[in-house]
Amino acid sequence: QGQLVESGGGLVQAGGSLRLSCAPSGSSTSVNSAGWYRQAPGKQRELVAAFTSGGTTNYADSVKGRFTISRDNFKNTVYLQMNSLKPEDTAVYYCNLNFNYYSVYGPRALDAWGQGTLVTVSS
Repeated sequence: QGQLVESGGGLVQAGGSLRLSCAPSGSSTSVNSAGWYRQAPGKQRELVAAFTSGGTTNYADSVKGRFTISRDNFKNTVYLQMNSLKPEDTAVYYCNLNFNYYSVYGPRALDAWGQGTLVTVSS
């Protein structure tokens, strides 16, 4: 437990699209909340998009209207759809999930980070 699997990064031209996905690598029962963050070279990690356990969704101003965070409750997977990508979106993207699972001690919640996936947008 405690591991997340991220995928979907890559190289894309400006104006293109990518979809990132993130899911617990082990068994899980549900995702409570999630966030996507990014860190560009020489910059601090910043929040890109997130949803709370109450269902509130928020986005960084720089990605509003272009990025969409979503979830598949059956697969316990969280996605980040990125459209109209710009060179300034180039960064390593990390997911953060708070999810539930069953342990030998009963139901538990865990907060975990993905390993990061590189998104490169060429001009």
